[in-house]
Amino acid sequence: MDQKKGLIAAVVVLALLLLGVGIWGFQQNNARKDLEGVRDKLEGTVEELEVLREDLIGEVDSLQGEYNMLAEQNGELQGNLAQAQEAIAKKEAAIRNIKASTSSEINSLRAEIQELIALKDELQGNIQALVAENESLKEAMGILEADLTASKEEVEQLNNIRRTIEEENERLTLANFKATAFQVELERGNEKVTSKARRVRTIRVSFDLTNVPDNLQGLRTLYLTINDDKGTPIAAANPVKAQTVVNNQKMDIIAVKAKDVDISANQRLSFVYDLEDKLDPGYYRVSIFTEIGMLGSSSLRLR
Repeated sequence: MDQKKGLIAAVVVLALLLLGVGIWGFQQNNARKDLEGVRDKLEGTVEELEVLREDLIGEVDSLQGEYNMLAEQNGELQGNLAQAQEAIAKKEAAIRNIKASTSSEINSLRAEIQELIALKDELQGNIQALVAENESLKEAMGILEADLTASKEEVEQLNNIRRTIEEENERLTLANFKATAFQVELERGNEKVTSKARRVRTIRVSFDLTNVPDNLQGLRTLYLTINDDKGTPIAAANPVKAQTVVNNQKMDIIAVKAKDVDISANQRLSFVYDLEDKLDPGYYRVSIFTEIGMLGSSSLRLR
């Protein structure tokens, strides 16, 4: 009984073992088949992946080249951008300078225009003044022409007087005892020379005596006479009456001043006479006499 039960158990165990082996074999077969399918699939996938990899490598190389080209362009563009920015900055600075310069130039031009306008107004005023002055000058020219005619007549008259005086000097003076460099100056209070009658305060006469013979040297009295164009002596508070010799004949004279002088062979002499009364305009004759004749004479005109 016990042996029978042990045999049945062994058979059951064996059967279970066989069943397990069968199942394992079946599973192993299925696994092998699955692996072969997977292997086939992987082999197909690897080939596709190889192709894909090659395609991707080509695309990557192409993209790398494009990237490098773009990077190079980017570098150039960056440089160009920097240059462009620098150029723009320079242009902007130049524009600012031009604006400032233009503004300054405009202000300068405005100031210059204002000056030109002022100058124009001044010139117009000057032109008007010159026109008026020219009209006045034209009138003055007419007066001057008349004065010139009168002056010519006056010059002729003076020349006639000079010739008369020269003739009288030749007649009245001694050949070896006469004045040279005879000069008459009319002065006013501040010693300035004048020809206006109302301003004359002093008459100054100077002359040279040269090569005077011995017999004519020595102490002599000199007489200063001042006569108008009619031969009338001017008024004097203390006139000096004297006589001189003309052509071996005595001639009376009236002097405004007399003084004793020691005559030498060569000397410069002078008379200074302060007028007591103002003279009237006209012609006058100033002469220096000694008792033996006239030394010299000169005419003058007071206006």
